[in-house]
Amino acid sequence: MPKQLLIIGFVWPEPKSSAAGSRMMQIIHFFQSEDYEITFASSCAKTDNAVNLEALGISQVFVELNNSSFNEFVKELNPDVVLFDRFMTEEQFGWRVAQECPNALRVLDTEDLHSLRKGRHQAFKDCQPFSNFYLFNDVAKREIASIYRCDLSLMISETEIEILTSEFRVPKNLLVYLPFLLEGISEGDIQNLPEFEARQHFVTIGNFLHEPNYNAVLYLKETIWPLIKKQLPQAEMYVYGAYASQKVNQLHNIKERFLIKGFAEDANQVMQQAKVCLAPLRFGAGLKGKLVDAMQNGTPCVTTFVGAEGMFGDLEANGFIEDNPNDFAEKAVQLYKNEALWKTKQQNGFCIINTRFGKEVHQKLFSKVLNNTIQDLEQHRLGNFTGQMLQHHSMQSTRFMSKWIEEKNK
Repeated sequence: MPKQLLIIGFVWPEPKSSAAGSRMMQIIHFFQSEDYEITFASSCAKTDNAVNLEALGISQVFVELNNSSFNEFVKELNPDVVLFDRFMTEEQFGWRVAQECPNALRVLDTEDLHSLRKGRHQAFKDCQPFSNFYLFNDVAKREIASIYRCDLSLMISETEIEILTSEFRVPKNLLVYLPFLLEGISEGDIQNLPEFEARQHFVTIGNFLHEPNYNAVLYLKETIWPLIKKQLPQAEMYVYGAYASQKVNQLHNIKERFLIKGFAEDANQVMQQAKVCLAPLRFGAGLKGKLVDAMQNGTPCVTTFVGAEGMFGDLEANGFIEDNPNDFAEKAVQLYKNEALWKTKQQNGFCIINTRFGKEVHQKLFSKVLNNTIQDLEQHRLGNFTGQMLQHHSMQSTRFMSKWIEEKNK
């Protein structure tokens, strides 16, 4: 009998819209390679950008929040593994899974540490340096509790593992380092990419529902782009991203050569046409998909320390890391004008993709941890008393609130 995986999605995967969507598809492909039959369930409405999972042999199920029909559904499916997409999904459905399928392995895909992103955003708004005062926020209390209640949590960044183990004292055996799972870049791939002289202009890309992306574009428009444009008056700034709202579109200015392009049907093509990628992120968490897109397509990048976090390890960046806007703009101009420098940084990007994000290595390690935990699940849980305690106590509030809402809806 084939193994069953249930993924409960916060949203339906949109790999063309966000790095989170690409990440979810990488996880799905991993479990397919492990011979799992997959059911993807979500309570979220679908958009036109959602991938057709059924075409990939994956069952799609809409589930209701705060409704005991989910209990019947999950009990009948009886999955071997349940994967929660973000901690909010585990809060909603985790207690129901634990109640109906106590022997199912519960896995949390954090995507990135939401509490870290929220804390950095608040520190930014307060014009204060980030500290544990901002890290230990209310979202952190919920998110860390969710990590403890699950048997394994998938972490996309080594930096975030370090924060969890050092600042929150989360046991390492509950965390699995699983970054982006990417195909290697061959010499043939590199030969097919446009050369320096065939490219022009600057580019940035990102889902505008994600506040760090909007803030970065605003920062580009108001502070960094005027500095670049002063030195490169003929250059243009192309801004791509899904779900551009009115506040994004109003930044479009032909005279200033700052152009809002909207949704990119093919992010690879967009990156290959550009000479330099700019990612001036001032807060956020996790790994940045735009930097991966840039490296895969041979486009050097200028980013901030927040943007670079967890991306390069001990390797040289595929561009420059600068927080000061004047230095950021200066490095962007250097990359744009200096072909030898540009080619060196491009090669760095290829090396980073092949060295740090090769999918075979990370899939093999994840497979080993996954299967060992399944085989020794009882002992694994005995070693996580805090998780048992949280499952017993704190989830009761979520559980009974859900039951109350269900009765109210009747």
